[in-house]
Amino acid sequence: MFDAVIIGAGVCGALIARTLTEYGQKVCILEKAGDVAMGTTKANSAIVHAGFDAKPGTLKAKLNVKGSEMMEGFCRSLGVKYSPIGALVVGFNDGDRRTLETLLARGVENGVKELRILEGEELKEIEPNLGEQVCCALYAPSSAIVCPYELCIAAAGNAMDNGAELRLNFMVKTIEKDGEGFVVSDGNESVRGHVVINCAGVHSAEIAGLVGDNSFTITPRKGEYMLLDKECGSLVSHTVFRCPSAMGKGILVSPTVDGNLLLGPTAVNIEDMEDFSVSAEGIAAVRESAAQQVKGIAFNKVIASFAGLRSVGSTGDFILNEPVKGFINVAAIESPGLSSAPAIAEYVREMLAADGVKLEKRADFVSERRSVHYYKTLSTEEKNALIAEHPEYGHIICRCETVSEGEILEALRRNPRPTDVDGVKRRTRATMGRCQGGFCTPYIVELLAKELGSDCTEVTKFGGDSHIIIEKTKVTE
Repeated sequence: MFDAVIIGAGVCGALIARTLTEYGQKVCILEKAGDVAMGTTKANSAIVHAGFDAKPGTLKAKLNVKGSEMMEGFCRSLGVKYSPIGALVVGFNDGDRRTLETLLARGVENGVKELRILEGEELKEIEPNLGEQVCCALYAPSSAIVCPYELCIAAAGNAMDNGAELRLNFMVKTIEKDGEGFVVSDGNESVRGHVVINCAGVHSAEIAGLVGDNSFTITPRKGEYMLLDKECGSLVSHTVFRCPSAMGKGILVSPTVDGNLLLGPTAVNIEDMEDFSVSAEGIAAVRESAAQQVKGIAFNKVIASFAGLRSVGSTGDFILNEPVKGFINVAAIESPGLSSAPAIAEYVREMLAADGVKLEKRADFVSERRSVHYYKTLSTEEKNALIAEHPEYGHIICRCETVSEGEILEALRRNPRPTDVDGVKRRTRATMGRCQGGFCTPYIVELLAKELGSDCTEVTKFGGDSHIIIEKTKVTE
């Protein structure tokens, strides 16, 4: 019997699991996919928003500002890259200027610090490559960037290192109340918990419906992105947004914590909750807007395009409630969900405490986790010493991102353990460079097969039927 069963291993589910294990709870995380961070967390803008966009008085406003202030400390303890680069919301005319003034007033009311409107030479001085038609911008120096799936993997891994269980490929089909709590089942296996926490992303309304809560709906909103090579990463030094609309914060141009340049997203409501396709129309829209915001974008340096889904709730705000005693919704966590995630975890802990759950900090809780990229931070002397003891760190597998065999093996043996090539990619950045795995994929397949005790033909790119090697063409004795 678990104290808490968390449905969904995205960034909110992972941070809640970490927080609850810190307070002595026995936690089980259930995830329908074959890895953590496979939903909205895998594909979003990676921005820690300052908090000027959300309507004052909402959970979004309260938790965005608090979560943004907490994020740097969380990232530091979990060994996750965090870069406080600041953000600019650019305007092109007097109507945009009025919108920026509204956002400024809203941000001040929400408690965002150091907001101001820039224009003229001052604006061009801090961001020289802004589009020629940009006339003003709201400057938010407290905005930052992270890697969302890296944060999720680190938080889930830290929770597991402190005793949490993770069950993958577990698609929840029923939730039944019993005398002591709930029984959660996928039709084959059951998990029992005193408390169930619904962090199921675009499927959160379906999960809530299993306990009779039909008070909200979720609409998937697709956003398409383009990722440019690292040689383009210094084109801008801040995240550059357009003025927001009813559909979201608009298309952005932003560096990433790994040195690339990210463009997007579009915002289109769809019905299919598993539609991650990329369209010519979406990419064209990203290109057109990005080119107006920032000049000199080398669109011939695009190395990847992808799409993500946001969970747009029918209430217009985050849904954090307890419709049934012991069942907590963490739903409709669209933007600024990533920014708010540390504060959402704390909010859920406070909800449980108000319910009388005994929560005491563990003296033996291990709060620190070493960065997966620590090897790159070592001095030449330190690297040589490590290679002398473990030669696999001297064997470079991914040339584009300079990822060694030692780093891949470490990722394969560390919580939460990857089971496919994309899982290795999200943990080490192998295959994320200019050649997108053209050189290193065969070596990663070989390492995966050996670690998993399987044949190379069983290794997949992202689970399911995504096999990379179909069959052998020759047999050697």
